[in-house]
Amino acid sequence: LGSDHEWQLSPRSVGRPSSLLAHKLGLRHVWMFAQGSFVASDVEQLKQAIAECKRLILELPEHSEKQKDTVIKLIHLRLKLQELKDPEEDEPNLQVLLEHRFSKEKSKSVKQMCDKCSTIIWGLIQTWYTCTGCYYRCHSKCMNLINKPCVRSKVSHQSEYELSICPEVGLDKQDYRCAECRTPISLRGVPNEARQCDYTGQYYCSSCHWNDTAIIPSRVIHNWEFEPRQVCRTSMRYLALMISRPVLKLKEINPLLFNFVEELVEIRKLRQDILLMKPYFITCKEAMEARLLLHLQDRQHFVENDDMYSLQDLIDTSSGRLSCSLTEIHTTFAKHIKLDCEKCQAKGFMCELCKEGDILFPFDNHTSVCHDCFAVFHRDCYYDNSTTCPRCARMLERQHEESQNP
Repeated sequence: LGSDHEWQLSPRSVGRPSSLLAHKLGLRHVWMFAQGSFVASDVEQLKQAIAECKRLILELPEHSEKQKDTVIKLIHLRLKLQELKDPEEDEPNLQVLLEHRFSKEKSKSVKQMCDKCSTIIWGLIQTWYTCTGCYYRCHSKCMNLINKPCVRSKVSHQSEYELSICPEVGLDKQDYRCAECRTPISLRGVPNEARQCDYTGQYYCSSCHWNDTAIIPSRVIHNWEFEPRQVCRTSMRYLALMISRPVLKLKEINPLLFNFVEELVEIRKLRQDILLMKPYFITCKEAMEARLLLHLQDRQHFVENDDMYSLQDLIDTSSGRLSCSLTEIHTTFAKHIKLDCEKCQAKGFMCELCKEGDILFPFDNHTSVCHDCFAVFHRDCYYDNSTTCPRCARMLERQHEESQNP
């Protein structure tokens, strides 16, 4: 419709249609023009005026001024019709429904879609809400129609993934109905198209499955595959909420993954070293004041264990981001212990087997740690001595002497 004209819904542009145009649109019994605005008398008459507008747009010469003016009037008529359908009400800012905590939105964006009716949310004229837990969005008028509980409650109580790859059961097992809303569906698209969710393996209607995509945990764990797959709306929200939760114990689910993914071996070693560094920090006043452990505040589980992973950890491992960030943190931690802090340096070890070399720390690459007393030795010295720990030998001898001479 030509880019050299202004297309804004201002009172000047849409509030004062000419009487001739109003007559052509059949608005003489529908609108009364006063002070740059017009008032609807009846919804049905508005619909008739909209239909007349559409017909006239098709009949008028393309790109003509009359056609452009008519398009503006059509837009305004539709907005007025929507206002009459959704009258302004003094609605609450917060509503609780099926464990959703809906917060009234103030944004006027028109780019959101209602998760209930699958239509656009016109923020300029419609009241809408967003769940603060799972980000479910809907019109105010759709609130009473919601029958899906908040996905965050499932995350809180369940906290686990489906680990089978696309566990399909077949449409016949679903009675040819949507797995969520039970609408009749079929693969032929009659009456509604059946769309498969790659996460659950089940089939859904187009209202419950918008062809959103997400990385599937089971494909990552079993195939080290990160290609996003199509999932239903509920699965999309669930996976988004779960992505940073450390619920994957890889050495139990798929221990062979470490044999084929070198990056995972590197990450595991860095995490093990960080756990060995942690006791130095929690007993060091300077480290506590510097809040060194807060370098890992986004991955708190890294300072608690070395075997639990979140899906985001695996995604960042594949991209190389996690290795870079962990290596940088590892360097910062080691620098504090070995160079910057005298108290931490004093907690180092001398190799009791060769009694030579620098001060040793359990996270050094060339050291070995006794599994019983946690003494630290040069790796070569430890294995040359058949992994026999002199410190443990002394402790056993002392215990034997005490038992002989009570």
